[in-house]
Amino acid sequence: MEPEFDEDGDHLVSVIHLDSIMQPAHLIGIYGKDPIPRNFKHTDSLAAFAAFYVNKFSDHHAFQLAF
Repeated sequence: MEPEFDEDGDHLVSVIHLDSIMQPAHLIGIYGKDPIPRNFKHTDSLAAFAAFYVNKFSDHHAFQLAF
């Protein structure tokens, strides 16, 4: 999963209707060789990581939906 940008470099944003959400996803940020700072807050994850892994083992339903 990666953020999308328009031709000006701005984030593309859209509203998702609640009835279209099937299952929450447990995302794991893909980080490099540098350690994550101790004061890192989970609320900064979407801005801090360029891509994410989806944890298909978070529960039985996630495994069935993902694979």
